[in-house]
Amino acid sequence: MNFNIAIAFALLKSNFRRHIMSYQNAKDILPKEIVTQIQQYIQGETIYIPKKTKNKKGWGENTDTLRILTIRNQQIYAEYQRGLSIFQLSQKYFLVERSIQRIILQEKRKSLL
Repeated sequence: MNFNIAIAFALLKSNFRRHIMSYQNAKDILPKEIVTQIQQYIQGETIYIPKKTKNKKGWGENTDTLRILTIRNQQIYAEYQRGLSIFQLSQKYFLVERSIQRIILQEKRKSLL
């Protein structure tokens, strides 16, 4: 059984790059024995197989989003220091005033380190 599971994971991994985040039919990617074993627990439904914890990435690590938001937040703080009001910043960046306040506080704390 462990050998079959190892084969199944190897197949899943090899197919992952071709089918990132898309629906896969188990019969097309897993050995028949593994499909039969899984059918003892679930049939005809979609299941999610999570990544191992050590393979998980933090929020924003797969895209430029984290870098872009970091730069934006630094700009917001710099403009606040130059005299723009929280209201003006919220209008400019299309954020609610509470978000602007949170960003300013976070950036201020970073600058004190």
